[in-house]
Amino acid sequence: MSIAISGLTFRYPGGAGVFGIDLDVAPGAFCAVIGPSGCGKTTLLQLIAGFLRPETGRIALSGVDVADVAPKDRNVGVVFQNYALFPHMTALENVAYPLKLRGVSAAERRERAGQALESARLSALADRRPNQLSGGQQQRVALARALVFRPRALLLDEPLSALDAAHRAAMRDEIRAVQREHGIATLHVTHDQEEALSIADVVAVMDAGRLLQLAPPRELYDRPVNRFVAGFVGHANLFDAKVAKGALETPVGPMRTLDPLPEDGATVTVLLRPEALEPIVEAHVREGVAAADGALVLMGAVTRDRFLGSLRRFDLAVAGGTILGETSSQAPILGVRVPPGAVRVLPPEA
Repeated sequence: MSIAISGLTFRYPGGAGVFGIDLDVAPGAFCAVIGPSGCGKTTLLQLIAGFLRPETGRIALSGVDVADVAPKDRNVGVVFQNYALFPHMTALENVAYPLKLRGVSAAERRERAGQALESARLSALADRRPNQLSGGQQQRVALARALVFRPRALLLDEPLSALDAAHRAAMRDEIRAVQREHGIATLHVTHDQEEALSIADVVAVMDAGRLLQLAPPRELYDRPVNRFVAGFVGHANLFDAKVAKGALETPVGPMRTLDPLPEDGATVTVLLRPEALEPIVEAHVREGVAAADGALVLMGAVTRDRFLGSLRRFDLAVAGGTILGETSSQAPILGVRVPPGAVRVLPPEA
């Protein structure tokens, strides 16, 4: 069970839409799609589900071209943001409903719906109606309903957005476990980057209707293909820099990097992730701050300090600009070291 999209284009009357999307989700793989509001990620999901008709392009599910197939015949499971459960039906009846539409006998419907609820750990709640279930339980019923008819693909349209933070974290792990159990290609649209990075095999970043990068989470975070992706995924310091004698001239000082560099005189974009910077505290100053490894030492003053539980995020005003850093230390911060391994050089913009 796989999803293969090539050259997919769709335009709304106002000109927005998706343009030339190429995307493959391998059998059993979990792909999360992220991007700013209006970037086209929900439109992409609706095109795969058949709720919208593409202008051009191919959509194949398990090798079958479905671009001209009606939604009900695509055999795709969809979990919506609001779950869309029938309020007058029990959990068991909701899960069994797709089988009823497909002409499955009542006895088999009950058996398969019961198995789906058991997989979702909801067997004890089979006779309850949606208003008797918590948000997380409703979400699991919707997931069981999407999987009960053994679909070619599973599409998730921000299914966790209605849950609080604690329940979201628990439910995303459950979704991943159920998806792995069924081995089904899954496309998950979400605004939550942490959610995407933590559960997906690959993450797609979209902007203005175009797919900018498709990569495993770590690669996406460490090696973004351009400035937009670098700034959108996680937190980032981004500087324009000029290559000079094997180093990088930036507004805050000269930096060295382990990345390959273009010829002298070239202009590049430098990415520094906040957690890769090394805070300098009073004890470090007393011991002497070393730059022997080629690190850039920046002393300054903290202008904003945010306590986030297990870490703190701070803005450090230095000569030439401001640096964003993260640390678990609660000691007063006097500066940061920028080691060469923290300095990423982004590919030239196309």
